[in-house]
Amino acid sequence: ESYLKMKKNEETFSPFISPLKNLKELSVIPLIMGSLLGIVFGASSLYLALKVGMTVSASIPISVLSITLFRKLSKVLGLRRANILENNIVQTAGSAGESIAFGIAVTMPALLILGHDLDIQRTLTVSVLGGILGVLLMIPLRYSLIVREHKKLKFPEGRACAEVLISGEEGGARASTVFSGFFVGLIYKILNCGAKLWNEVPFKAFEFYKGSYFAAEVSPELLGVGYIIGAKTAMVMVAGGVLSAFVLTPCIVLFGQYLTVPIYPATKLISEMSIHDIWHNYILYIGAGAVTAGGIISMVQSMPTIIRSIKGGVGGFGVEKEMKGRQKLQRTEKDLPLKWVMLGISLIVLALYCIPMLHLNLLGAILIVLFSFLFVTVASRLSGELGLSSCPISGMTVATLIITCLIFLAMDWVGPKDRVTALCIAAIVCVAASNGGTTSQDLKTGYLVGGTPWAQQLALLFGVVTSALVMGYTLVLLNDVSTVYAKQDFSSATFSVENLSRERVKGPEGEKDDGEYYMLQLAEPKGEVPAGKYLLSDEGKIVYLVDPGINGKLQQRDDGTSVQKYEAPKARLMSMIIDGMLSQKLPWGLVLIGVFLALLLELCGVRSLPFAVGAYLPLSTSMPIFIGGVLRAIVDKMNKTKSEETDSSPGVLYSSGLIAGGSIAGI
Repeated sequence: ESYLKMKKNEETFSPFISPLKNLKELSVIPLIMGSLLGIVFGASSLYLALKVGMTVSASIPISVLSITLFRKLSKVLGLRRANILENNIVQTAGSAGESIAFGIAVTMPALLILGHDLDIQRTLTVSVLGGILGVLLMIPLRYSLIVREHKKLKFPEGRACAEVLISGEEGGARASTVFSGFFVGLIYKILNCGAKLWNEVPFKAFEFYKGSYFAAEVSPELLGVGYIIGAKTAMVMVAGGVLSAFVLTPCIVLFGQYLTVPIYPATKLISEMSIHDIWHNYILYIGAGAVTAGGIISMVQSMPTIIRSIKGGVGGFGVEKEMKGRQKLQRTEKDLPLKWVMLGISLIVLALYCIPMLHLNLLGAILIVLFSFLFVTVASRLSGELGLSSCPISGMTVATLIITCLIFLAMDWVGPKDRVTALCIAAIVCVAASNGGTTSQDLKTGYLVGGTPWAQQLALLFGVVTSALVMGYTLVLLNDVSTVYAKQDFSSATFSVENLSRERVKGPEGEKDDGEYYMLQLAEPKGEVPAGKYLLSDEGKIVYLVDPGINGKLQQRDDGTSVQKYEAPKARLMSMIIDGMLSQKLPWGLVLIGVFLALLLELCGVRSLPFAVGAYLPLSTSMPIFIGGVLRAIVDKMNKTKSEETDSSPGVLYSSGLIAGGSIAGI
């Protein structure tokens, strides 16, 4: 009743559960269930981010599943039914998985392109420290953003999640929708990618218009993404893919087919290239320039919000004194104490400085905290105004990376270890900002239903640690199982093995080839040998190319078995920025074409970032997203509803199930 009043008139708002009523809230079973659901949806988000560089909010489907699972447990085991605050703890702990997955998926795979292994310890460290930092920095902001600006900042996902929790009696029917989508996605993906019963990515190149092609990866997770983001964004996104497939690639073929020398960064003639080669050597850089420009433009457009966020963020640290001045705080007003927050942040700075694998000096550790505070504040406010799906976390990460690289360039820190340092700074900031935006939505849900802030904050910290442990291993697993060891013959190339470490062959060749080889990593081409990772014989001859599962090129092993590769578009973008700025060898002509494409779209009144992402990804990826968006438009028209009013509709819940089922089957 109080929630309905709040929706009609903000000034009559009071929490759904009385601040004076002490229901059971932070207990073991909700924490475990939330962590398990967070791992499932976090793993699906990781898979999705590696494929298309984006994720969708998991809080609403987790809330629906929590209500139903607790109801089933009460019937089967005779346990009491969970109350609304316990279900809120489940979705709070579970939401951390999705934000952690996005943060590491768009940054850490860049290590593979920069000439380093995807180290599990480094990935786990970045995930845990960035996730905890995001939660801690959001705690002092809760009162100013969630309470003071309750009428101004809507937090759409947080409100939709509160609606689901409050209308918990409908949970059974809604959960069946999520489960049905999950199993349809799971079975389809197993039959398609596992049993290979039909072609996963239909492809057709057109001879009458050389260089043009059509492709569409018919997968449940991409259709689900398109349905959730809606028709408008999906159409703008596929327009970028159409530009790449039907304008840019044919132009390159038309003007380059008679050239007698390669054009940098390619090493062979355009007339000898396949469509994929052209995309990899040219379109990718144009798209990277467009995505970078689109991210920066979105940041500039949000500058008034950023300024307000900084003022509010600094002011947030003074809230505890104001709260202490009151005689007694109610349960719904109690955060984790500020002294513990400051102690936690100080320990993170010390850990960042002391952990050797991050290669961080004191300046790097301080930069991380400063950038994280800025962008956690900005992400929290933007997610309150626009929602998580419209919050430009990747743009904030790009801005962090560019500023860091400029500082490093000025100080002449341009070596291989310095590039790892720059990436780790951006990765931790990205995880912190992503988790900060998610945390603010969770705390808004708790504010609406009458949750206890400190209990939610502890649940978030628990969810961060459990999800980070699993996400790190999942990322390494996906890369390792899709890594290809391909026999190579560079007869004229010989390398010195004196300073290389000896390492046994890993992967499918290990069973039939038990020899030991030296590991060579070339960050730049050397003679006829392209940049990449190689295994050398004792004589210094190349035997195998080690082609990674993430950002790799080869789709088949020597025995003919195929593997699934992950484009990881955002991570590739990060590596281009680091390598291009610190080595000063970026193909600026191609990048600037992309920059001005983004500017052109903005001048036409079209959001450039979705278009840029579409141009950056293969058409096969954006086409099913477009189909999903069209289906959303048809359903909304039939139901005569607006997209923003259906965050917890059956179609969105079914799509969440498709994404989770397809992604889990893919993993």
